[in-house]
Amino acid sequence: MERQEEELFHKAFRGIANDPNLNFTQKSRYLALQADDMLPYPELDVQAKGAMESGLICDMFEGHAPFKPRYVMPDYQKAIIQGSEWLELAPPEDLDEAINFLLILFHHVPSVTNIPVFIGRLDQLLSPFIDDSITDKLLHKKIRLMWQMIDRTLPDAFLHVNIGPEDSRIARTILAVDRELKQVVPNLTLRFDPSVTPDSLLQMAVENISLCNKPHIVNEVMNAAEFVTPEDPRGFGIASCYNSLPLGGGAHTLVRINLKKAAESSDGSVENFIERVLPEVSGLTYQIIRARIDYLVNQSNFYQSSFLVKEGLIEQNRFTAMFGIFGLADAVNLLLKRKPDEGYGYCEQAQDLALEIVKTLSDIVKSTELEHCWNNRALFHAQSGISLDNDVSPACRIPYGYEPGTLQHLQTVLPLHKYFTAGISDIFPIDETIEKNPLALMAICKGAFQKGLRMFTANVANNELVRVTGYMVRCSDIKKLKEEGSRLNTTAFGSEAMDNCGINSRNAQIITDDIPWSKRQ
Repeated sequence: MERQEEELFHKAFRGIANDPNLNFTQKSRYLALQADDMLPYPELDVQAKGAMESGLICDMFEGHAPFKPRYVMPDYQKAIIQGSEWLELAPPEDLDEAINFLLILFHHVPSVTNIPVFIGRLDQLLSPFIDDSITDKLLHKKIRLMWQMIDRTLPDAFLHVNIGPEDSRIARTILAVDRELKQVVPNLTLRFDPSVTPDSLLQMAVENISLCNKPHIVNEVMNAAEFVTPEDPRGFGIASCYNSLPLGGGAHTLVRINLKKAAESSDGSVENFIERVLPEVSGLTYQIIRARIDYLVNQSNFYQSSFLVKEGLIEQNRFTAMFGIFGLADAVNLLLKRKPDEGYGYCEQAQDLALEIVKTLSDIVKSTELEHCWNNRALFHAQSGISLDNDVSPACRIPYGYEPGTLQHLQTVLPLHKYFTAGISDIFPIDETIEKNPLALMAICKGAFQKGLRMFTANVANNELVRVTGYMVRCSDIKKLKEEGSRLNTTAFGSEAMDNCGINSRNAQIITDDIPWSKRQ
């Protein structure tokens, strides 16, 4: 190591150790990340290295030595049925034992953050332990205590719970507790199937959105069609923010392309961008993905040593890689030489180009073999942005501050959703008056799902809980961060995102009978 580089690392280490606003757990994590970055990166050629250094391709700062998967989706149902020899836990026999079993297991599930990003379909996991002896009041108390325990011991807003599509006492109690506590952790998704989920449960979820911007609502039918087969009924889970991944597996890694930078590297013509730039950048992206997977599978020994593998809670062949994109709006507007209020989201030509770009990349992902991955393929993902994304829009979103009316917004993004098997992250900014008319939001959600929307996420204005990308922050925590720090790991990311990404400029809409742009022309 060069002397100058060594001094920079020492300075970084010392800055972390001496930071008065980090607690000891946070210091330990940041010091470990610095140590990881001192190791050589998995072997890449000069072009791939250059693409990462320029920001054209981003590996999401997963580290130079991939020794754990990015996202892990254990089969918690199997764990509850068989118990855990490694944890010395027998199968639970009642609700208290089931909650205790899961809370212990959660602490041993890794991810890119060292905290689990998926803690299961809790209504399905806990409902078998509910009987008439457990009153609604007692159940509420137990779930409330569990919710507090999760938030206080696993303080990271990427941690995610799924409920639904079936109705249950547990699902309704979780929604009631989440509304009451308004915690950042855990994040929450309701899986909605119109043939199974009663309107009363969906309405309860929508009313929660107006109060605490949770839950996400996901199109169960659309996602299940891509993950569930008669030969493989295990299905999927929604992890972290908007990530749909095989249950009992997960994602080895997520590598994303900055489409804005890709457009800047073309000669300005759409044809050159589609036919030359996208295939070239995709090839470099796959080189990075393969290098990271090779290290994780063949060198780190994670899949050979983890008790999660040995006890059958995860299987290596159910892990995939996520081929991500962001900056679609910026790329489209650059190529068409349109201003943000004239391009993507506002005209049919931009819509057509966005669709062509996404379809081109989707075809590349579907046709490219990838060893050590579920079905020998990566999954296509619209990545929801990170706090360092300055002057580039997340995923396939309309740039912040330029969001049109909700129907026009939906019309823009809806045709893209079918391509992103691993998830797409659109956020619909809604005026706070929706609290007086949640049925309007419910109607929008159901109608959009019928048209092919994969996931529905709203951010209601002037709420204490703000949705940053997929995760949440509390406004009060942001205000206190610089003076006091935060016990929640993700507060710092949320603060950076508000400074760098224009989140506060979202254009909240009143849901009316606004006319989509295609009918105004």
